Amino acid sequence: MTREPFGTTDTGEAIERATIAGGGLTAKIINWGAAIQDLRIDGHDAPLVLGFDRFEDYPAHSPYFGAIAGRYANRIRGGRFEIDGKAFQVDTNFLGKHMLHGGGKGIGKRAWTFREIGADYVTLTLRDPDGAMGFAGNLDIVCTYRLEAGGVLAVDLEASCDQPTLCNLAHHSYFNLDDGGETDCLGHGVMIEADAYLPVDDELIPTGTVATVAGTEFDFRQMRAIRLVKDGEPVAYDHNFCLAAAQRPLARAARVAASRSGLAMEVWTTEPGLQFYSGAKVARQVPGLDGRHYEAFAGFAMEPQVWPDAPHHRHFPQAVLRPGERYRQRTEYRFS
Repeated sequence: MTREPFGTTDTGEAIERATIAGGGLTAKIINWGAAIQDLRIDGHDAPLVLGFDRFEDYPAHSPYFGAIAGRYANRIRGGRFEIDGKAFQVDTNFLGKHMLHGGGKGIGKRAWTFREIGADYVTLTLRDPDGAMGFAGNLDIVCTYRLEAGGVLAVDLEASCDQPTLCNLAHHSYFNLDDGGETDCLGHGVMIEADAYLPVDDELIPTGTVATVAGTEFDFRQMRAIRLVKDGEPVAYDHNFCLAAAQRPLARAARVAASRSGLAMEVWTTEPGLQFYSGAKVARQVPGLDGRHYEAFAGFAMEPQVWPDAPHHRHFPQAVLRPGERYRQRTEYRFS
């Protein structure tokens, strides 16, 4: 375990990086967004995730690389919702119309605090204050990353509040199991254990329909390559796959197999939804880890969470958290 300076924010907050190891994995975590900055597995030279070597590239260029997204991950149409008849308007940082990942300065774009650092785990905390990005109440969040036997990256998220609010958190690493993003991820095989998905409109907002994957380009029930060409272009996935109607005991949500390296990853989670993003807009103008230049589809994200835009669809799993309740999520990324 090591702890070292990694940078300073524009407002003078110190950003640190902790390095932990266990289970054949080594992870570097920064307190900016509680983000996994780098992740490696023994015997494979390239990183497993996309990231930056310099802190200044995170606030300027990161599409939530490795961060915890929230306080409401994904999108809310119009940035508007009601709780107990009270209306809220939150930050509309997506297309100038909708909320994405908690707003322009959501929890994935702020400095957290390292509470504990061990040989194979770190715990970070953040108080998201009442009124931040338009959300009600103080939300106290705890994130623990732990490297467990057998190549497991475990992500435990907990939260409590002092006013009724929304709480929907998601880990947002981008993965490339072949070469760390030097080439695209479209050759990776993917299996997602979902019979349904959420169709979206032209602005990536769910229509409210829960549609079967059968006979569509969203059918990943049997492993197949991400790459699927339609109208001469690869299908760009950025959709919620419906795993369950509510939180449940830890269960497998997805399996991924690299196209060349022989590595594989399984995603296990307690969450009812899995946002699968194939990285169509992941190209960056600055170098990534080890100087890699990320182009479109350099990495994919699998974000366990409550379904997007749930406040507008009563038949979706909901994300209201009330005083006295405890939000808990466990997600495991199992590498082999």
